[in-house]
Amino acid sequence: MRADARKNRDHLLAVAGTAITEQGVDASLRDIARRADVGLATLLRHFPTREALLDALLRTSFDELTARAGELETSNSPQDALIAWLRDCVAWTTEYRGATVLMAAAIEDPESALHASCVTLRAAGARLLTRAQAAGTARGDIDGADLFALVAMLAWLGDQPSLARRADRLTELVANAILTGTGGSDVEEEPRPRTRS
Repeated sequence: MRADARKNRDHLLAVAGTAITEQGVDASLRDIARRADVGLATLLRHFPTREALLDALLRTSFDELTARAGELETSNSPQDALIAWLRDCVAWTTEYRGATVLMAAAIEDPESALHASCVTLRAAGARLLTRAQAAGTARGDIDGADLFALVAMLAWLGDQPSLARRADRLTELVANAILTGTGGSDVEEEPRPRTRS
């Protein structure tokens, strides 16, 4: 891809990221093009469908969360790595309103542009879970699919205006429920995106 085309594509993705953070994954493509100061045809030339745009936008975040799992695996205890990753995932999915619906659908649909990234992300979480289970600090009766579903559930809570203020507390409760005999997580919470009230 030529440098100018890459620059234009990156600009469109940055604008789309802002719009989707504000309006959710159903943000108007026409509005995204207007904000980027291009015509809708230009946006569609780079991203022919909404899913193609979302794939390009979300795949980077999925890859970052997958890489984050690898970093946590080598630098933290099994328990702390698992809970930190859970919190990171929930914080990210809360930032992109409606992303959990896409993720839940994509992981079951091999034809989805997001399928491979979602499967890779789920596998990264499953590795952290298995490591914590082997260390005896996580329950043995859940698997990677359960963990992925818990992320989706907690993110969904953050999307609900009447429940958003409880999302952090419920994330903590779920995190502690995953652990075994530790009395809860000792991971220091990092700042999260502001939740809507």
